[in-house]
Amino acid sequence: MSTTDVELVEQGGKVQDAAPAVVSRWRNPGLWLTILGVLAIGLWPIITQNAATREVFLFILLNVVLASSLNIILGYTGYVSFGHVVFYGLGGYVGLYLMSRHGAPLWLAMIAGGLAAAVLAFLLGKAILRLRGAYFALATIGVNEAMRAFVNNFEPFGSATGLSLNFQVYNNYGGALQALWMTYYILLALALLAVMLSYVVKTSKFGLGLMAIREDEDAAEVMGVVTPGAKTWAYVLSAILPGIVGVLIFFKNGKVLPHEAFRLHFSIEFIVMVMLGGQGTVLGPVLGALGYQRLRGYLLTSDLFKNIHLSVAGALLLIIILFIPAGFVGWLRHRFAILRRFLP
Repeated sequence: MSTTDVELVEQGGKVQDAAPAVVSRWRNPGLWLTILGVLAIGLWPIITQNAATREVFLFILLNVVLASSLNIILGYTGYVSFGHVVFYGLGGYVGLYLMSRHGAPLWLAMIAGGLAAAVLAFLLGKAILRLRGAYFALATIGVNEAMRAFVNNFEPFGSATGLSLNFQVYNNYGGALQALWMTYYILLALALLAVMLSYVVKTSKFGLGLMAIREDEDAAEVMGVVTPGAKTWAYVLSAILPGIVGVLIFFKNGKVLPHEAFRLHFSIEFIVMVMLGGQGTVLGPVLGALGYQRLRGYLLTSDLFKNIHLSVAGALLLIIILFIPAGFVGWLRHRFAILRRFLP
C-alpha cells in the first residue's frame, strides 16, 4: 500500500478514506535512523567541545542541507541544476546587507535570505523551467554567472569588495566564540529540517507528481499533473534552505565576496553528493554529503591530488552515472530487497 497523504482503499465494496496512511508514513524506521544519524554526526563536536572537529562537521552539515535541498529538484523532479549555489550566495548577500547596513538581528537576516532565494527561484522557475534536459542545465550555469557579475557591480552590496560585518556585531551574541557555536547549533537544526522536508515532499501527493514528471513529463501532464506549477514550487522549496544557510555561513565568516558566494564548482560538488548517495532518496544526499566531504578532505591534503580535486569529482560523477546511476542507496535497495522498506 502506498504511503501518500490520503489513500482510497476498497473494502467490502465500499471506498473508505485511509487516513491511517498519513500516520504510517511517519513510522518508517529508515526516516528516524537517518535523523538519528544526522543528529549523532552533529552532536559529536558538541560532546568533544573541539573547535577543529566542529569546523569539519560544520561543513558536513552544510553539505547535508544543500545536497538534500538540491535533491528536491534534481532527484525528485529530474532537473539537473548547476545553479544551486545562486540561492546560497544571494541569501548570504541579502542577510549580510541587512546586518551590516541596517543592524538587523541574525534571525531576521536568515528569514530575509530565505525569502529572497525563494522569490528568485519563483521568478527563474517561471522562465527557465520551460526548458528541459541540457538546455535547462546550461541555463542554470548562465544564471549563476549573471548573478555573480551583477553582484560584482552592485554598489549597495559592496561591488567587488563585498560586505563585511563589524566585529562588535558578535557582542550581541555573547562574543565571537559563542557566535561560532550558535552558528553550529542552528546549522544542525537546519540539517535535520532538510531531511524532514525531503521526506515530507517525497511521501506527499506533490512529491508523487514530481516523480511522475521525472519519469515522463508529457505522460504526467496527461495524468493531470500541472507540471509548470509543480516544477516551479519544487524549485522554490529547493531554494529556501540554501538562502537561509548562506546567511548563517557568511555571518560566521564575517564577510561575503562575489567569488565566494557564487562558486560554480560548489554546485557541481552538490550534484556529485546527490548522485553518489542516491538521487530521489532521503538518505542518499546525507550519505553522499558525508562520503564526499571525507573524500574531498583527503584530496585537498594530498600532494598528488590537491590541485585536481575537481577533476577527480568530475571523474567520480562519470563513474556513478555509468555504473551505479541509482547511487549507493539505490544499489543497496536493488541488491537487498528487504531494505526497500527501510531506506527512504
